[in-house]
Amino acid sequence: MPETAPPTGDGQETTASYTPTARTVPTRGRERASYDRELVHSVLDEAYVCHLGFVRDGAPVVLPTLFGRIGERLYVHGSTGSRPLREAGAGTPGLPVCLTVTHVDGLVLARSAFHHSVNYRCVVVHGTALPVTGPEERRVALDAIVDQAVPGRSRDSRPADARELAATAVLRLDLDEVSAKVRTGGPGDEPSDLALPYWAGVLPLTRGHGAPVPSDDLDPAVPVPDYLAPR
Repeated sequence: MPETAPPTGDGQETTASYTPTARTVPTRGRERASYDRELVHSVLDEAYVCHLGFVRDGAPVVLPTLFGRIGERLYVHGSTGSRPLREAGAGTPGLPVCLTVTHVDGLVLARSAFHHSVNYRCVVVHGTALPVTGPEERRVALDAIVDQAVPGRSRDSRPADARELAATAVLRLDLDEVSAKVRTGGPGDEPSDLALPYWAGVLPLTRGHGAPVPSDDLDPAVPVPDYLAPR
């Protein structure tokens, strides 16, 4: 029996790992693939932007967009005039999509050009995106998208009004067909190249925030929020 993880937001229990499918098992680098739920969530939660892929008029399209996660669901938003969001609501069963998130953690420099690489963590989600029409779920989803970028920000800003909500569409994508893939470590040089006089190793990449820059029209009496303070 698989280990049981905490319940999702809808009260249903989930297993500690996602079930591999034909679409989530990579054809190369299978040893780097993982279906661990906690790993998948951590990669998603650390990201600001995802890339949403779908087919439009027979051709692939990939769009960068903000997103948020609540339990076992991802939410993306956009203009009600956006074609993919319109197509998702045009009928059932919604819009088939592939959503991806990637973090680059380091540049892997090898002695040979062929073995240069990157250390990374990525998640790929396959599924059908459905429009969110319920007012409460839309509100919670939009708050999650704001808080994905800056945790706590949704409580520190004016909520969308009726006009803004009418111009905003929200899609929901359940985390059913999911996989993570991770590369760590140094270069995989050929044994015959180890004596070459070229530096080899990893150049780590880190993500950081600069000092907050206030808007030109901000009241000087408004302080910088605690959640933007340097950590």
